Amino acid sequence: MKLDVIKLDGGKAGSIDLDEALFGLDPRADILHRVVRWQRAKSQAGTHSTLTRAEVSYSTKKIYRQKGTGGARHGSKKAPIFRHGGVVKGPTPRSHAHDLPKKFRALGLRHALSAKAKAGELVILDAATLADAKTGTLAKMKSELGWKRVLVIDGASVDANFALAARNLDGMDVLPTMGANVYDILKRDTLVITKAGLEALEARLK
Repeated sequence: MKLDVIKLDGGKAGSIDLDEALFGLDPRADILHRVVRWQRAKSQAGTHSTLTRAEVSYSTKKIYRQKGTGGARHGSKKAPIFRHGGVVKGPTPRSHAHDLPKKFRALGLRHALSAKAKAGELVILDAATLADAKTGTLAKMKSELGWKRVLVIDGASVDANFALAARNLDGMDVLPTMGANVYDILKRDTLVITKAGLEALEARLK
């Protein structure tokens, strides 16, 4: 699979052959769904919590006498049937993460890359570097290239000026190769990979 390589100013910088094992697969929604679900579950905070009967702050004094009231017998205001009482079987802090084999996660990343290539939403960039860390300059380039919601994947490290310029730019995210993941790739309209990022991805997923 051959794709044109462009520069940040929109000019052409030749073409490149893409690895069919990474960009030529027939994307499977079930694989992508499983990997995204694993990612979202792992990132969930799991800090949800309620106060049980033992944790509610109330006096332990019996609220009224046992007999002769004509009502039900109660000994504590902490009972779940009372307003502001303890919650029965409520959520407690826990991890939502579940296991997913490393090979399957790598397969999911390959299918995500192939999905972008098949949809025509993949762009190969010569290099993501800027002389100055100016958001306005990068915003103008982004507009001229027609990018709206874009993810840029660079090599092992990201150019400092480019990262600073993109940080406050709405609709643009930059990741090093090791940060590339299925969820971030799929939720952006355009995937931009630098030549250095392409080499690192091929080495990572081989």
